[in-house]
Amino acid sequence: MASQPLIDFETLDLSQTVVSRTELDQYLRQSGRFAMLDGVLHEDVEGRLMVGYKDIASDDWWAKDHIPGRPMFPGALQIEAAAQLSAFDYSAHRVDQAGDGTQAGNFVGFGGVDKARFRGLVEPDCRLILCVHLLKCSRRMFRYQAQGFVDRAMVFEGEILGVLV
Repeated sequence: MASQPLIDFETLDLSQTVVSRTELDQYLRQSGRFAMLDGVLHEDVEGRLMVGYKDIASDDWWAKDHIPGRPMFPGALQIEAAAQLSAFDYSAHRVDQAGDGTQAGNFVGFGGVDKARFRGLVEPDCRLILCVHLLKCSRRMFRYQAQGFVDRAMVFEGEILGVLV
């Protein structure tokens, strides 16, 4: 059974980008084809919630080959997009939360994914809305609950683990 959505679409204005791709580049080192996050639509630092997006286009690099004749955005890339949103929140707002003097600018690596479930197809052309909620933040590691939505329908969920490298 799917979890409850992390966000209430009726209460959020998701029409305005609050953090651009250019601003994300200050915190995320993925570039080119692996820049899976196009922007942030909502930041609630105290509430430990971030909402971002990835626009899915029919001419994206993966679309021709996954799956020919019926392109589907790969689940692994959906998880990567959520991991990048989690890494942005951690790097921008939480990196020294433990009070250990950890320096911003360290690379935030992917530590794993738990409880991942895919609940719908992500097909071009659409906007994948990504939501992450911080569950745990320690000295060099974090865990976020993550969900993805297309047209307000949940298409994936899981828990993202990240580590400072």
